[in-house]
Amino acid sequence: MHEVIWHGRGGQGVVLAAQILAESAYLQGFGGVTSAPTFGPERRGAPLTASTRISDAPIRTVSQIEQADIAVVLDPTVMTIVDIFGRLKNGGTIIINTPHSADDLSIDGCFTVATVDASGIARKQRLMVAGAPVMNTPMLGAFARATGLVSLNCVEKGLKKKMPADRAAANFSAVSAAFDVTVITPKHERD
Repeated sequence: MHEVIWHGRGGQGVVLAAQILAESAYLQGFGGVTSAPTFGPERRGAPLTASTRISDAPIRTVSQIEQADIAVVLDPTVMTIVDIFGRLKNGGTIIINTPHSADDLSIDGCFTVATVDASGIARKQRLMVAGAPVMNTPMLGAFARATGLVSLNCVEKGLKKKMPADRAAANFSAVSAAFDVTVITPKHERD
């Protein structure tokens, strides 16, 4: 089973990204997929998480994810206030929306780090809502590139199931752009 925790802020589409990933994984042929938000007193801008579980077999686990295999960070500012690495398994993968390289981030620990400027991609593609870049869908492209668990084709189909065709097409353009420029740095290269 692959357990994924999505980190971001209220209003950034964290929950929708987790749902689209679950749909994409199902379309990829995984027999078990779940997606769940972590609700509390969240409000727009407050840190929040959502999770996705992906498995070849049906999933019977309904508890929250304690230690994820993969962490996806939509807003890197949450890394200063949330213990993201404390909830990521040693040897896991972290995918971060940032224009910086893994070496610039000074991440300690045995993690594969994937970086992509999802916000920059969203701005360039004019994928904006209320003046803010939509970075949740480009992060799906980074996820596909960094993990190989879902194909771009299945992500596109997942988008089409969750949003109108015109929005799905615009978002998929950003997904593809992020897939193409995601930089993956295995732990051994950062020692």
